[in-house]
Amino acid sequence: MIGTQTTPDTGYTATWTHGRGDVKFLTLADGSRIRYLKVGVGPPLVLLHTVRTQLDYFQLVIPQLWDSYTVYALDLPGMGWSDIVDGADYQEPALRAAVVEFVTKLDLDGVTLAGESMGATLALSASLELGDRVTRVVAFNPYDYPEGIERGNLLAKLIVTGTRLPVTGPIFARLENKPLLRSVMRGGVADEQNLPEDFLSELRRVARRKGYPRVARAIFRNLNSLIVARERYPHVQVPVILVYGDLDWSRRSDRAGVEDLLPNVDTVVLPQAGHFTAFDQPAEVARILLSVRDQPRPHNPA
Repeated sequence: MIGTQTTPDTGYTATWTHGRGDVKFLTLADGSRIRYLKVGVGPPLVLLHTVRTQLDYFQLVIPQLWDSYTVYALDLPGMGWSDIVDGADYQEPALRAAVVEFVTKLDLDGVTLAGESMGATLALSASLELGDRVTRVVAFNPYDYPEGIERGNLLAKLIVTGTRLPVTGPIFARLENKPLLRSVMRGGVADEQNLPEDFLSELRRVARRKGYPRVARAIFRNLNSLIVARERYPHVQVPVILVYGDLDWSRRSDRAGVEDLLPNVDTVVLPQAGHFTAFDQPAEVARILLSVRDQPRPHNPA
């Protein structure tokens, strides 16, 4: 199924942008559309969200950036209010291809490519195909290790494991309600008060879209493809800022492995931050992104 709405959903996004910027659809080569927000002035910054969220995940960060960057935040394929397509492939190469096509179709240049969790892994991986269009990558808590979300809490482990199973998967994918979603996501923040209630309500509204449980199940079943994407890291030539919350699900060995793979990397650890740093430490996330804005464009060897 491909979404039939002619205009992108803007209701929730308008509550925190206050009407600033534009929410649009970009049509990809396969005919499907991805929703995105364009707001601000300055060099382009492309933001990629986490597993099970959408562009509104960055709602506390974007207002701190829009006077310094032209921000492009997108709903990854099938997620948020982007189109749901029957039989779509939600493995890392397909998601990466959508990111590459997004940047290329909009003819963006001098891009800072940044993401959190799954979005961080996609930013690292996509930078290779985007070549000189990307000046740097800022990767917050890349999701590129086994049993990521399952480390959040026991409920997250139960739900994600059940969703992946062949027989029970469709049932678990439809179990989600707001209290359950809150409990699972609570495992990714340092303080549960940092999870906006209205954001959880928006995620539930998205989950009621026809076909969305199938998308959610496919994403969880294909998380291992993000681990495979680590094979691309040694080829990333642009400078990388690697940011971890001190309470992130990743272990020290996971982090050290990523640092060893990336040729040009600086690592930052944010105190009192879990996997969702954009909620736990939005001012610090914004500060890091602003700190690289005026750095000289690197020379990428051919």
